[in-house]
Amino acid sequence: VQLQASGGGLVQAGGSLRLSCAASGNILSDSPMGWYRQAPGKERELVAAITAAGRTNYVGSVKGRFTISRDNAKNTIYLQMNMLKPEDTAVHYCKYWTIAAAPQYIAWGQGTLVTVSS
Repeated sequence: VQLQASGGGLVQAGGSLRLSCAASGNILSDSPMGWYRQAPGKERELVAAITAAGRTNYVGSVKGRFTISRDNAKNTIYLQMNMLKPEDTAVHYCKYWTIAAAPQYIAWGQGTLVTVSS
């Protein structure tokens, strides 16, 4: 599976950005996908995830501001980021993983930089 992320950029605090991640290859229809981010000097953390059925979960710091969604027909997930804060500045990565296959398969996108200025 290959993941192509896009949509990062520079935005002022309070602004919005929309990230996209298109998956291609041998995609399993029941696989969840998600967005992670890594700020300078920090570990990579989960931002939001979505199951094939559309169930979502978010890290507490983005709840109410970010929305993850997916278009299964296009094998694409999105992250709508509103009310951005300087602490949201990070490289954002999309992730695909299997849940039933053994061994588990994981794929990462190349990362897209989000910079929020104060």
